[in-house]
This record gives sequence, C-alpha cells and structure tokens, in this order.
Amino acid sequence: MNYYHHILPNGIQIVHRHSLSPVAHCGITINTGSRDEESHEQGLAHFIEHLIFKGTKRRKMYQILSHMENVGGELNAYTSKEDTCIYASFLSNYYKRCLDLISDIVFNSTFPEKAIFNEKDVVIDELNSYKDTPGEQILDDFDEILFREHSLGKNILGTPQNIKKFDRNSIFSFLDKNYSTHEMIICSVGNIKFSKLVSLAEKFLGHIPEQIRNNTRKPFDSYKPTTKVLKRSNHQAHCVIGNIGYSSQDNRKTSLVLLNNILGGPGLNCRLNMAIREKYGYCYNIESSYQPYSDTGAFSIYLGTDNEYLDKTIELVHKELNKLTKIKMGSLQLKRAKQQLKGQAAIYFESNINKMLSMGKNILLHNKIESLEEIYERVDDVSASHLLETANEIFDQDKLSMLTYKQT
Repeated sequence: MNYYHHILPNGIQIVHRHSLSPVAHCGITINTGSRDEESHEQGLAHFIEHLIFKGTKRRKMYQILSHMENVGGELNAYTSKEDTCIYASFLSNYYKRCLDLISDIVFNSTFPEKAIFNEKDVVIDELNSYKDTPGEQILDDFDEILFREHSLGKNILGTPQNIKKFDRNSIFSFLDKNYSTHEMIICSVGNIKFSKLVSLAEKFLGHIPEQIRNNTRKPFDSYKPTTKVLKRSNHQAHCVIGNIGYSSQDNRKTSLVLLNNILGGPGLNCRLNMAIREKYGYCYNIESSYQPYSDTGAFSIYLGTDNEYLDKTIELVHKELNKLTKIKMGSLQLKRAKQQLKGQAAIYFESNINKMLSMGKNILLHNKIESLEEIYERVDDVSASHLLETANEIFDQDKLSMLTYKQT
C-alpha cells in the first residue's frame, strides 16, 4: 500500500507513509489560506500562523519553541493562498511529543495581547523585506493584476494598515469561520506503525469538537488581460508575463505542467534559458511557473534584465511562446521532455519532507495520493497535440497580461 488513511469521528483525517529513516516528518495541513480572507482580513491567515507559537493554555512561548528543538527536532509552518501547515521534523521515537505539541498550538493557542502587539511589527518588517526584493514583489503585484478584485490576488502577508488593526476578536472570528475539522489532515512520513499513529492522534485530537465550515470560497471567473508599467529605482528592470491557468481539478493541468517545464522550468536546458540567457546573455534570472488552485490557476514568466535589453528580451520571450503555439513537438523531443519531468518528480519525492507536505494538499484536493507510477502515467498520456492545444490556449497573445518595473 502506498499510504495509510484514517478518519477520526470529528472529521480530522490521518494519512501516513511508512519510512525506515530515523528521521520522521509530521504536521497538520488546514484547508485555509489567504484566499479565505475578506478584504479587511487580508494578511490574517498568515498573522495567525505566526501567533500560534506564542502561547497556549498549557505552554508559554519558550516552551513551545523549545519542545521539539530540545530533542534535535525542528518546528515550522507556512501559509499559502489556500492552506496553512504546521509541521515538525524529528527522530521517529518522538512522535508522541510532536502530536502533543502540534495539537496544542493549533487548538489551544491563547493569542496573548502582548504577543499580538509585538508580532505586528515583526510581520510588517517581513512585508517590508519583500518590498526590498523587487523580483519577489513583482510576482505578488502580478497576482493582483491576474486576479483583480479577488482574494487570490491579494498579498499573503497583508498590508500594514490591516495588520495594525488585527486583535483577538478578529483572530477568533477568522478561526471560527474557516478552521473546519473536516478540512484538516494529519500528515506523516516516518518509522511508526500506523495503528500507533492513529492511537496518538485519537489521544491528542480525538476530543476536539467537530467543526463544520459554513462559508464557501468565492470562485474566480473575471479575468481581463492587463498591461501595466511602473517606474522603480531598481538596479534592474523586472517583468512578468502570464495568464490564468488550469485548476488542480482540470485533467489538462498535466499538459501545462509539462509545457511549463519545457519553456522555463528548473532545467538549464529549458527554452527560455537557452534562447535568452545562454544565447544572448540578456538575463541572469528568467523562468516560468504554473500554480494550480482548487478552481483556477496562474501561469507566469518572470525575467530580470537591464533596461537596455528589456524590449528585446520580451520580444524573444514571445518568440518562444509563438514557437510552442505553432510547431508541433517531435516524438524524440517529447520523449526527452517527459523523461526530464519524470526525473525531476522522482528527485522531489526522494525527500520525505516533500512527501509529507504534499500529502495533505492532495487529500484535500483529490481525496487520494498519487504514486510516482501514477504521475508517470499521467505524463506519458500527454501527446504533442495536447501540448499544442494547451499552448494555444494559455499563450494566446490576446489573453496575456504583463507587468513591468522599469528602471528610473
């Protein structure tokens, strides 16, 4: 069996892969992220992620931060647009310690007033650090163009104005609305019997009252292509070109994953890197990305270059996009592209922490976890015609948006 699965009476799910490694990874993935915020709550999901480490009914902050570290473990968390995850890595004989801690901080956090006051400055500093990194800020600003007037387009970190207004009432209100036990997954990869893991989960999470989410996410369906140029006093010009993409539920997503990998994926042989950086030396950073969400997706190409080369670089990007919309890929090219993607997937899943982090998301979205062999099958099913169709839909010049930071 690829993985083990169990559901507690309150709806919390447990999913586990067995590993003989001495190091285990375990966490809780919650189907709540920045897209679940109302406009006055922007940044609140991430702010809560910071504050759950600041104290519970049983533990003070230093006890939380030391509990796993005292035995050589690591405690961590992240907030994305659609989920929040709190997780730990540790020697596998400390599962009890991990589940005790994670259940405590997720369900018993007290959100002390002093911690809320102090953490506002910390998160605003984090926000400002992104503003000092134009290559990252432009991606957030591009999302705002892509998903205009929708929570998917909002910065996960929020705004200083909102952050300053957050209080205990707004925190508990958000948790009551969005933290559903039926949308929480305990994810584990480690050397523990599944029956023992279930027993520990029942001990620390079984008493949690069932909570059902009553609100539904607002779907995104109002994309309008936009071109925008902003003047910035940066050392480089930065540009993002993109379009909405397929959702995680769309069968065509695999063809877009493969197409993205061919165009501007992590491989040094991707087309954008070869045609622009290696051939002309115009860019140090040029890449494409595809992020599927539960009901839509985002495709983008990012580049950083000097103003002198900006227009030429953008022209070369469109040239590569046009090739993919007009020229059907040959069988040998397609075979190599598929093998490259399958190899990258195998390397990614060689990491047990990557396995653990992906499991919760997959259960939430698809109610199953694909094996590596099933992923390979999906990749092999993509034909050259599929890639051509996808390229013509996603890379359609009339549908593309573009945001540019030009040097002043």
